[in-house]
Amino acid sequence: MIRRLFLGALFALAFLAIIPALLIPLYAVPGVRPISTLMLAEHFSFQPFDREWTPLGDVAPVLVRSVMMSEDGQYCFHGGVDWDALGLVVNEAMNEGEAGRGASTITMQTVKNLFLWNGRSFVRKGLELPLAVYADLVWRKNRTMEIYLNVAEWGNGIYGIGAASRFYFNKSPADLTAREAALLAVTLPSPRTRDPANPSAGLRRLAGTVEARARASGSYIGCIDGV
Repeated sequence: MIRRLFLGALFALAFLAIIPALLIPLYAVPGVRPISTLMLAEHFSFQPFDREWTPLGDVAPVLVRSVMMSEDGQYCFHGGVDWDALGLVVNEAMNEGEAGRGASTITMQTVKNLFLWNGRSFVRKGLELPLAVYADLVWRKNRTMEIYLNVAEWGNGIYGIGAASRFYFNKSPADLTAREAALLAVTLPSPRTRDPANPSAGLRRLAGTVEARARASGSYIGCIDGV
């Protein structure tokens, strides 16, 4: 009986591993529009959600710069995982008993959104790492950014930059200003508690910092065409 359960668990894990192994190459194809696990959950629980796919070329370059400077300043220089930042977090967790801050790259967040679940755990983080390295080998940086911007949650039932820019600022992603882009970028870590259209004083301060970093980003964003 125990042997049967063990083999069943191994089979289930192998099956779950095959899914991203097959889908990541498929998602590299331009025109394919992946959806996140959160969107699937909304769909199967009959909850309404808004998602509008926007090609990267139709997104204001300042939004791409702002997201990169807010979420992953080393995006152009790592292979899916920022090992230096991750090492600092592990050291903090060992010394303090818990992780004091995150070290998720945009690639890690993208594979998490596509294949895993929300919540902080070492199990999920351990699954993110090989998926992020694999995705970075298969996807160009432009494609990873395009997928991320279109599957990221920007509010309750709001997915992707197209839906977010229209919901919060009543405009297309191509027309976002530098301040609007920065406000949207700093909303990403807590999309259900932060409102870029009605920001708190703290959110405005964060947005100001990101706006300045995006303006001075220079070679840090050189891996993304057109920004």
